[in-house]
Amino acid sequence: MGFAPDITERLARARADLRMGVPIVLDGGALVLAAETLDAARLADLRTLGGVPVLAVTGRRAQTLKARAYDGDIARVVLPLDAKLSWVRAVADPADDLRSPMKGPLQTVRDGSADLHRAAIALVKAARLLPAVVMLDLDDAAGFAQANNLTLVPVDAALDTGLSPLNPIISARLPLDVSEAGRLHIFRPDDGAEEHYAVEIGQPDRSKPVLSRLHSACFTGDLLGSLKCDCGPQLRGALGQMGAEGAGVLLYLNQEGRGIGLANKMRAYSLQDQGFDTVEANHRLGFEDDERDFRIGADILKRMGFGAVRLLTNNPAKVARMESSGINVTERVPLKVGENRHNHAYLATKAAKSGHLL
Repeated sequence: MGFAPDITERLARARADLRMGVPIVLDGGALVLAAETLDAARLADLRTLGGVPVLAVTGRRAQTLKARAYDGDIARVVLPLDAKLSWVRAVADPADDLRSPMKGPLQTVRDGSADLHRAAIALVKAARLLPAVVMLDLDDAAGFAQANNLTLVPVDAALDTGLSPLNPIISARLPLDVSEAGRLHIFRPDDGAEEHYAVEIGQPDRSKPVLSRLHSACFTGDLLGSLKCDCGPQLRGALGQMGAEGAGVLLYLNQEGRGIGLANKMRAYSLQDQGFDTVEANHRLGFEDDERDFRIGADILKRMGFGAVRLLTNNPAKVARMESSGINVTERVPLKVGENRHNHAYLATKAAKSGHLL
């Protein structure tokens, strides 16, 4: 029978479980609970299983905690015998770092492979949660998962960084302020993640480089008119330029907060209010500077019949990523709009630390 979920569907189920606080099991032999959604009852249940639980965090978060990350990108922090839920949350979440900087001393594991922990971190990142997981080794992972009705995930699948296939769902005419000849295309990935959109202006010639922008969703800037970033003005400026030229494609990618999700972006904003810049805030949370996957944009362009673009961006990394994904960038078109007194330092950081040409 073909009713059982395939591996893509199991990964989607695992992400949903972690968001709800339900544990998952990695087939390599580990029970995994997301630190952000862990509750006291499940932490107590974990203690009854014996063994030595660890709190796995990224190397970025470990650097802030002054914890030794023997695995480089991952640190496996041993859970103290008396550790309560508040301790787990304090290590995972930097919200109170300045108020309570001393979390340790933290003992980290040096021996053995960290592949299971790396896979677990990848899953909670994909679930848009804080990149921290409580884990316990299991001798019979499959048996434990079956006995407790938990989702069992192959480690290799969790570590797979391949792009989930995108499927065109529907497109329809959408008259816009910038052009009455607008059309909106909806694309849905097989892995159950967020849908992505393409706004097509006019009837671009598929045989020529199209004026294009890869725009990452920004709820605060695009919709609320936030002055902390330049996203809203860039969105409207790009559409306006496409309308003026009579043709173009704007890809609206649901990768809020450079791929960390809106909740984590707001955590980063809170850290910025404490004096950290945008890159430092991401690192304290345990994320990289930029967690987005621009292969999504390249895939959509190819599906729409485009092989070359004139790319509206101030970010040379976008150009490089498009080129490496098989899209020929014939021209980088600057998009310098939206600077104000509230985002001046933010834009300066993007230029100094992320290479933006402003």
